[in-house]
Amino acid sequence: MEISVCRSGDVALLDRYMGSPGATSFHARRFARQEAEECTYLVAWLEGRPVGHAEMRWTGCAAPEVTLDCPEIGGLAVWPEELRSRGIGTELIRAAEELARERGLTTVGIGVGKDNPRAAGLYARLGYRPVTDYLDRYSYRDHDGTTRECADACTFLVRELSSGHLDVKPA
Repeated sequence: MEISVCRSGDVALLDRYMGSPGATSFHARRFARQEAEECTYLVAWLEGRPVGHAEMRWTGCAAPEVTLDCPEIGGLAVWPEELRSRGIGTELIRAAEELARERGLTTVGIGVGKDNPRAAGLYARLGYRPVTDYLDRYSYRDHDGTTRECADACTFLVRELSSGHLDVKPA
């Protein structure tokens, strides 16, 4: 598996293999935010096809309930389902954390849906701790042209990053 920063040509492949609900391409929206330097959109590749993605949002969480000033890992997904629990999500999170370290940042946040205990367990194992509950609000245009407004009950978690360097003590 390889993780890379999304390129413009990757958006169509992401839409093909990991489609968005409705007619709105979430991948195109994330790529546009990357072009505006609001995020870095990471893509996991396996045998030449996208199998996961995560967005490191430098602007932080947009929910008004989350008042922390830290970047947020969002849009984390692994698809197809049979590839879950094989380390792809963990590697995407680690890659996003490394991007934060490279910018000298020490805290990273991530949101998890209250209806997603599997992801919550992963984030806890990686050292993320709950801070506050919030509603993740987003919208998309359905195939019939209707705009769908969504609000998912979530918990915002944070992790303090280490320098990433191992401290080696003399024997």
